[in-house]
Amino acid sequence: MELAKQALERLLALLPSTESIDWSQHWAARWRSEPLGGTLSPLGHLDRIELADLLGVDDQKAQLVANTEQFVQGYPANNALLWGARGTGKSSLVHAVLNRYAPDGLRLVEVDKEALCDVAAIVARLDSEPFRFVLVCDDLSFEADDASYKALKSALEGSVFTQSDNVLVYATSNRRHLLPEHMSDNTSARHIEGELHEAEAVEEKISLSDRFGLWLSFYPFRQDDYVRVARHWFERLAASEGVDVNWEESTRQDALRWALARGVRSGRTAYHFARQRIGRAALAQSTDGGGCP
Repeated sequence: MELAKQALERLLALLPSTESIDWSQHWAARWRSEPLGGTLSPLGHLDRIELADLLGVDDQKAQLVANTEQFVQGYPANNALLWGARGTGKSSLVHAVLNRYAPDGLRLVEVDKEALCDVAAIVARLDSEPFRFVLVCDDLSFEADDASYKALKSALEGSVFTQSDNVLVYATSNRRHLLPEHMSDNTSARHIEGELHEAEAVEEKISLSDRFGLWLSFYPFRQDDYVRVARHWFERLAASEGVDVNWEESTRQDALRWALARGVRSGRTAYHFARQRIGRAALAQSTDGGGCP
């Protein structure tokens, strides 16, 4: 009897949780794959970033906001691929959109690349909910020999999403086509009556990104845009922390040196600079009542 009890406990541990999420209380969840299924776990701490915090990406912001507005209002909308330089606000934009439209019924589900084979199960789990869901695949990319991208490719234009009107996919990636591209991809190309016909392998590589109806491209910041973002976060953090410090020309030069040391001008770099400076100023203010050293 004891052996049977232990065996039953092990079996129950493998089964996915049957507890449902109260989506009226939780704006976001993460899908966790399990041996015999999967489960949704609510995310307790969300990025509270607002659309107004995202500078230098006005066009991308306007397009994703418009697409999400259509979706939330029950009108046709597209799955979106946000691709480009690292740290330029791709993931932050998705979270800012969630914060803007969550009061209107938008919800977010994070899905890791390894769980893409569960997309059909996730959609089925969400189909009866009275909310609109964005499945977020963050920092998505596949290696050349990684066949798991076919699960997402099939779902995006297969029966999974044609039968569901309350789920979209927003994916972020540093790669436009989500797969590595090599010079050797063109070695089998050939000319026929003046036209260049790419190899079928190349067509297969770009076919996944083609499944996204909306492409948003993010590029490294120009210097002026970078400085503007750095100042925005510097002043916002100073206000939220109650730090008496002003943006000056010396601060601007420090921000530029910070980016130069990291080899990239981006929103993330600007945010990290602001955190370092305001954190240091807050510490100095708390210990001696002074300002920024």
